[in-house]
Amino acid sequence: MKSPAVVNFSPEPHSVELREVARPEAGANDVILAVQAVGVCGSDLHQWTSQHSWPVNYPVVLGHEFGGNIIELGSEVKGWSEGDLVVSETAAVIDENSPLTREGLYNLDPSRKGFGYGVNGAMTNFVSVPARCLHQVPKSLAIEEAALTEPCCVAYNAVINNGNIKPGDRVIVLGPGPIGILCAAMAKLAGAEVALVGLERDRARLDTAAKAYGCEVIVGDASDWAREREGLGVNGVIDAAGASAALKAALDWVRPNGWISKVGWGPQPLNFSLDPLVQKNIRLQGCFSHNWPVWERVLALLASGQLDVKPITGGIWNLESWHEAFEKMHSGDIVKAVLKPE
Repeated sequence: MKSPAVVNFSPEPHSVELREVARPEAGANDVILAVQAVGVCGSDLHQWTSQHSWPVNYPVVLGHEFGGNIIELGSEVKGWSEGDLVVSETAAVIDENSPLTREGLYNLDPSRKGFGYGVNGAMTNFVSVPARCLHQVPKSLAIEEAALTEPCCVAYNAVINNGNIKPGDRVIVLGPGPIGILCAAMAKLAGAEVALVGLERDRARLDTAAKAYGCEVIVGDASDWAREREGLGVNGVIDAAGASAALKAALDWVRPNGWISKVGWGPQPLNFSLDPLVQKNIRLQGCFSHNWPVWERVLALLASGQLDVKPITGGIWNLESWHEAFEKMHSGDIVKAVLKPE
């Protein structure tokens, strides 16, 4: 049995097309999901345009933000039943004996391979998922929203776990992509005053963020806002842009003894001095992925309505219309696209 799938088939730019792929088989500790919804991530777009900096096992089915119904259980799977509606974490392959995995930090295991680049992802009808990756979808949560748990977990880890925000702090978020906007929303939930900074071409996304999450939006230079309260800078900066210029601005806008959480990817060299990091005693924190407790916290936030992803969902497309969905996100017309296999 074959199904249509959005496949990234080579490292050349725009090497993505709809292909027929075989239904996967479940290993002893895996389940097969009938995919109900899959979010389009910025990393999917980066692989599509060949602007990524991580290794990809070509050809590979894209899609790592997804949820669906269990339709088959591996022989060793316990605690789950056919028909359960679930979402999946992204760490498809890990070394269960590595020290990091044993600490619960399997997201940082060097042997980790994720859906959509290391193994086949969910932009198709059926996907094989290790049972350890599964989380039950709360009954109050629509699957189109639950499928976006993963980027919300990225934001939670970058802001809450790595940010050290206190109510009343002032925080700048650089980059109004999906992760940047969700980081701004998380910082607001933590009680911070938040400014989201972008470029002129980001106007539509900035307007969405301002309306949905109540953050200040700034096009270009945020120096005045950063120094508005004490003249020293903001308590923290979240770099969700990734470009070298963003980190340089973050070093300028953060106050002495402040922090920078860097979640945006950017393969280009810095080409500037890091001396301000030393002089201002700044904590620079990298941020990658997430683990089980983060997923449980974020699902609770989504189910309770404290975090709402509906405002950033710019539309739902079927798999055959994947290219339109990618283009809409890539152009900045919408923040987030969701695909629904038929």
